[in-house]
Amino acid sequence: MPNKQPAITVATPEYWEEACKHLAKKDRVMRRLIPQFGDACLQSRGDAFVTLARSIVGQQISVKAAQSVWDRFAVLPRKMTPANVLKLKVDDMRAAGLSARKVEYLVDLSLHFDGGLLSTQQWASMGDEEIIAELVAIRGIGRWTAEMFLIFYLMRPNVLPLDDVGLINGISHNYFSGEAVSRSEAREVAAAWQPYCSVATWYIWRSLDPLPVEY
Repeated sequence: MPNKQPAITVATPEYWEEACKHLAKKDRVMRRLIPQFGDACLQSRGDAFVTLARSIVGQQISVKAAQSVWDRFAVLPRKMTPANVLKLKVDDMRAAGLSARKVEYLVDLSLHFDGGLLSTQQWASMGDEEIIAELVAIRGIGRWTAEMFLIFYLMRPNVLPLDDVGLINGISHNYFSGEAVSRSEAREVAAAWQPYCSVATWYIWRSLDPLPVEY
C-alpha cells in the first residue's frame, strides 16, 4: 500500500478581500493587477519550525536545488520536529547536501524551538518588529527570512520586505517602466498600500511570476 501523505492544512487570510478593495481604490497598478489573478490569494501551510528550516535550506541556492536538498533532508528524521533534528548525525545531514554552515544553522534553530527560547505562544499578540527581533537572534536567520515568515506563516497584513529583490524589481517594472529604484522610492510607492503591504507585495511578485510564491 502506498504511504499516505499527512494532510496539509492550508489557511488563507480573512482580510484578503477587504485588502484587495482597498488597494484597487488607492493604487492604479493594483487596480490593474488584482483582477488578473482571480480568487488566488496568500496561503499558509506547514508549521513554524518547518517553514524556517526550509528557508535556511534554501538560502543562496536555486529553488530547484533547494527542493532536492530538502527532499533528501526531510526523510532523515521519522518526523520533522526540532527534537528529532537534534538526534541526527552531522554526516547524514551533510550527505543530504547541506553545507557545514547550514547544518549549524538547523541545529541552532532546533535548539531554539526545543529549548523553549521562542515566544511561539505569544506571537499572535506580538508586533511584527518584536517577532523579527526574536527570529534574527537565531543563527542563519536574517531580516528577509523573518519577514517571509511574517507573511507566509503568520500572514501578517502589512509587511514590506525591502530586501526582497523580487519586490524591488516588480516596483521598477510596474511603476518606473523598468528603471532601477531605490529603497526610498519603493517605500514611497508602498505608502499607498498601507495597511496591506503584504497583499500588495504578493501581487507584485505574481506580476513577475504567475506561479504563487509559497514557503
